[in-house]
Amino acid sequence: MDEVKVVVAHSERATLRVGDVFLKVDADRARIDAEVEAMAVVPVPTPKVLWHKPPVLAIAALPGTALGRLGEPSTASPAAWAAAGAAVRRLHDAPVPPRPGQAGRGLDELTADLDGECEWLVTNGVLPAGLVARNRRVAEAALRQWTPVFTHGDLQVDHVFVDGDEITGIIDWSEAGQGDALYDLATLTLGHEEHLGDVVAGYGTGVDLDVIRAWWSLRSLSNVRWLLEHGFDPFAPGCEIDVLRSRS
Repeated sequence: MDEVKVVVAHSERATLRVGDVFLKVDADRARIDAEVEAMAVVPVPTPKVLWHKPPVLAIAALPGTALGRLGEPSTASPAAWAAAGAAVRRLHDAPVPPRPGQAGRGLDELTADLDGECEWLVTNGVLPAGLVARNRRVAEAALRQWTPVFTHGDLQVDHVFVDGDEITGIIDWSEAGQGDALYDLATLTLGHEEHLGDVVAGYGTGVDLDVIRAWWSLRSLSNVRWLLEHGFDPFAPGCEIDVLRSRS
């Protein structure tokens, strides 16, 4: 009998693994619907949808292993990281969907949310004011107009699966939609700055490295409170707080 393994669980969603099947349960039905819709049209490999009965989505496991994990050194080859960059480029070159994604929030909303998170971090003594202020200045470069593309919206390094140097699939499409291409690239390389060059080599032209670094700061500043409130540890070695400290 296959045992049930909890992959991730918090108040918004949970993912369980039973053998070679993943069951995703989401409190927000729209996220599950968006994930199924995105996987049906994206020009990159994705898990096979076995069945979809909101609020549950069943998908098949992908072959291979994750490209890496935040807080751990990646054992994937430079060629695999470059292949990930090439896959992201295919996604960004696809027709833009009508739905705004996580990476496509309006500039005013994004700025207001960032400033609110910075204030919370300082007021509650989570991070020193100087560290927050330095990263807020770095993040400013990401607060600009961009041309919307088809973005994944949550392209964390462990959402990309590889077998050798080949991409076998990309998972977790619930935040997919219109957005900033460099947000996806920054999310993929967050905490893995040493592989940014490989990703850019695979991705090709149109990459502003200062904006990617700005997104590293912005994403980290914006996520610390959520991580703490949902049982994750942004202070773990190599994770969000270390990313912020490296921006000095």
